[in-house]
Amino acid sequence: MNETVSPHRKKTPVRPVRARRIAFQYPTDDLPRHFVSGDLVMSHVMSTLSAVFPEGEDFFVRSVRNYRDQIVDPELKKQVAGFIGQEAMHGREHRSFNKQLSALGYPTWIIDKFVGWGLKFGERVLPKTVQLAITAALEHYTATLAEVLLSDPKAQDMLNVDEVRSLFLWHALEESEHKAVAFDVYEEVSGNTFVRVMVMRAVTVGFIFGIAGAAILSMFADRAALNPRRVWRSFGALRQSPWLNGKVLRDIRAYNRRGFHPDDRDATALVERWRAELFGSDGALVPRLEGRSLAAGG
Repeated sequence: MNETVSPHRKKTPVRPVRARRIAFQYPTDDLPRHFVSGDLVMSHVMSTLSAVFPEGEDFFVRSVRNYRDQIVDPELKKQVAGFIGQEAMHGREHRSFNKQLSALGYPTWIIDKFVGWGLKFGERVLPKTVQLAITAALEHYTATLAEVLLSDPKAQDMLNVDEVRSLFLWHALEESEHKAVAFDVYEEVSGNTFVRVMVMRAVTVGFIFGIAGAAILSMFADRAALNPRRVWRSFGALRQSPWLNGKVLRDIRAYNRRGFHPDDRDATALVERWRAELFGSDGALVPRLEGRSLAAGG
């Protein structure tokens, strides 16, 4: 596959993409084993997602950085700098959380190792444009799931440990802030719709089966999973999950449409609301900030 750079397509709209230095502190003695409202399956799913984030975020950064010097739009350059800063912090904070989960018996370090090996192998054998397309596809998944968390009180209530909920709300806000960055870089340096859609289809298979498989394997190390009634009840509750409904599926599948762009789903008001709630003058997470926020590109 040719690694040719296409001419810039259109001017990038201004979007605040701000890297924030932040640190969370989790309860070391009373963090519950099943930290998602006591739900067995969802606790293992969320721990699996957290386990894949650090290596995944590092891969996203590398795939975008491969083309950093070829971006001509100054606004997109600025957003790429913010994207890299945000993803670096996501990786750091999820590594910290994953240590807590490992102490509870979750196999986060094993998942982390396998994800790292898999992604590094992919970087050796796949063209850089395909690596970037993988990042754009996975960013669409994370942005879609992030907007569910930010918009659905039921999803927020499921994370009933304050610091854990704060971690995921912060992560969700920043995923929503930079949801179009990797996509716009891909459009600028390639723009091949066929490759973008084919990669998304492959990513969908890998993401769904990878997360589900890892979560099920994680449950094998959990004594609570020996209770068939609890397991059955927990799997049954997935039918009512805010992350597994028709709207979420339609939003994910929209990526495969010709002419799609992440901004087609306008989350501006939602992002502004949570930016103010978490990081405004009296924002809930301002005390978690280390020093000052770093403006994108700063």
